[in-house]
Formats: sequence, C-alpha cells, structure tokens
Amino acid sequence: MARNDGIDRTVARNQDLETPADVAKVQEHNEREKDSYSNQDIVPERTSMNVHFKAPTDDYVKMFEQMEQDGVISTRGLKPDAVKYGELIFDVNSAYFYNHGGYEFAKQFYADAYKAAVEIVGGEQYILSAVMHADERNRAMSEALGEDVYHYHLHVVYIPVVEKQILWSKRCKDESLRGTVKETITQVSRSKKWDSKPVLDENGNPMLNAKGKKILKSSYSVLQDDFFHFMRAAGYTDVERGERGSTEEHLTVTQFKVQAEQQRLEAVTGQVAQAEQSLEDAKSATEKQKKKLEALQKETKTAKTIALTVQDIEAMGKKATFGNNITLTPDECGTLKRYAVNGIIANADNKRLKEKLASAEKTVSIWKQRYEAVNEKYMELKQKAQPFLDALEIASERVRAFISAVLARGKETQEHQHPARKRGQDMEI
Repeated sequence: MARNDGIDRTVARNQDLETPADVAKVQEHNEREKDSYSNQDIVPERTSMNVHFKAPTDDYVKMFEQMEQDGVISTRGLKPDAVKYGELIFDVNSAYFYNHGGYEFAKQFYADAYKAAVEIVGGEQYILSAVMHADERNRAMSEALGEDVYHYHLHVVYIPVVEKQILWSKRCKDESLRGTVKETITQVSRSKKWDSKPVLDENGNPMLNAKGKKILKSSYSVLQDDFFHFMRAAGYTDVERGERGSTEEHLTVTQFKVQAEQQRLEAVTGQVAQAEQSLEDAKSATEKQKKKLEALQKETKTAKTIALTVQDIEAMGKKATFGNNITLTPDECGTLKRYAVNGIIANADNKRLKEKLASAEKTVSIWKQRYEAVNEKYMELKQKAQPFLDALEIASERVRAFISAVLARGKETQEHQHPARKRGQDMEI
C-alpha cells in the first residue's frame, strides 16, 4: 500500500481461499462475472482492458477437479477441511504506473510479474487464472490530480502444491525396497507450501538461536523477498521492497480497501482540522484589530471633547467703547491662551489619531477579507468531508469490530499453522 512518501514499493500478498464460497467470490471478482458491483471504483467501461496472462478454461472448482482426475495434482491424505486454493496479489502503488506512462507500462510490468508468480507457485500448470485489473479507479489520486488514475494490480489464483515422496512400507515383500521411495506425487498442501523456512548464514547453514533451535523466517517474508528480487532482476530497479514486518501481505482485498479508505478519510479530516485552525487564527486576529479600532475611536472622541469649540471662543470678551477692539479680562486672556495651546495640541493629536484610525480601519478590512476567504475554504472542505465523517460516526463501531475480528482470526490462523511459535520452541524473523 502506498504511504505517500515518494518511494515506490513492491507488495506481494497471499490469501487462503478456505471454502467453496470464497473460491466463487474471488472468481466473480477476478473474472468480472457480475453485472454490477457495489465497489464504485470499478469502471465497467474499462473491463475489456483487463489482461489475462492465463485465462481460466472453466470455473476454478471444475478446473481443480479435472487436474485431479488427470493426475496433475493429488489430494491423497488431505483432510476434508484442508485449504486447496490460494490467491497471490502483486501490487505497486498507483503513482508508480502513473509516473511511467500508465496502462502500457503496467501491462509489461505485470507480464514480468506473472513470470515471478510461475516460479513462486512452482509451475504454470498449477495456476488457474492470472489477470491484471486495469478497471479499478484510484479515487484519492483521481480527486487530487483532477483526472482519472487507475490502480493496476495482478490477481493469481493457484493450487498450493509440494512434492511428496511415498515410501515402500514395512509390509513390502521385497525387504530391499522397504523404506525406499516408491513414487513422488504432487500433493495439494497449503501448510507445507507456506511453511516457514530456516534462516541461512553466509555459508548456507541454518542459523541457530541461543537454545540451539533453528531460526525461522516466515514464508510470507520470503514471498516479499522473492517478488522484489525477481522484479529488480527483470530491470525494475526504481522500486523498493515492501516494509519488513508489515502485515500487508496477510490482508484480503476487502481489508486492504478498508484501510485505504480509512487513510483517505484521515487525510481529508486533517485538511478540515487545518482549515478550522486557520479560521480560528483569522477570527482571533480580526477581533484583535477590532479592539484596537475601538480604542482609537474612544481616544479620538475624548480628544474631540477636550478641544475648544468655536462657540466657546466667540463668547469671550467685550467690545471696547471706541473702535473695533475687544477687551478681555485677565482671567479670560489666560483661559484663551490655555485654550489656544490646547487647541493646537488637539489639532495635532486629531490628525495623528485620524491617520491611525484610517490605518486601523484598513487593517481590519484586510483581516476581514482573509477571514471570509478562510471561512469559505473551510466550509468547502467541511462539505466535502461530511459524508465520510457521518459514515465514520455511524459505522465506527462496526469497522473496529470487523478489523478486530480479522486480526484475531489472522492470529489464530498463524498459531494453528505454526504451533512451534506458540510453544516458544522457534524464533521467527
């Protein structure tokens, strides 16, 4: 799964098809046998672009039965509930193919990946179907880039087999044959096919832990290594191996898409949160500028009150008996002087305050515009994310329960397949 860190990674996942219902469901999906799909990312108009590197000759179960009849595979000694089918899914993040030209490049890449699948499975005769899907849209990338981007990946349905030697029993009349190889059969066996392998040192010898037990390496980790090294050898040197210790290869397609949608939702939710923070910052800055403006208006009002009015000045003094002169009393003269000084100061202050007021009003206008722009962006993001937020609120408990059940089931399966791990007899890396 892509982590959006600019690194293209190969991913190989294996899933067991435990029941006939599982086999039928995978066949319907891989071969596009349905008339309609609940998965809105599937684009039926592009289904004809899907590429079969090996097309099935019949339905998967009938092909299995025919192979058994022809002696290609054997179910001798197989338990009734044994897993008989498996599916490999080979994948690289969508951006890798988008940056390399898309569809044509993906066809060549997965043609080479199919060769890797043949080696991993053990032979093309054990592969029931191998198809590259080119009709599944990558919704997140499409929305981000404003154009349709498709998620190319390869499905390989196969029969897990191993070679098993059948020995002559002790009841054989010819004593020289007892315990020797009677025949070698190709046995269907999921557990032996994906059994953990010992870790080898530089000399090719098994490495041991402190207790002298073999150190085991998960077969799924070997699967990741094999696919990565094969594609590198085929010339795709610009890809990296999927993360070690990752559980991606254990996920079913449904679980894989659930995680992808959760990551997509988290990204949109993060954008909304960022917009909300920007909106709060804009609100705070606007309020701060408003308070400054109110303080300036109050200061201006006070200055105007203190300033001497024309009517006050005209009311002072008496006209002289002779001539046009005005006589003032000493007190009026002193008061007038003080008013004159105060008036000059007030005029200067008024001019300064008017300039500050005009500047503050301009600043408030700018912050108001910024606030409105941020608010509009926030509302758009919120409207875009609302369906996901509503869905998450309604189905969060179901999703958590579903994922918990899947993880619990995976843990039980691993313990059943590798009981030595549970007893602490082997250490696996």
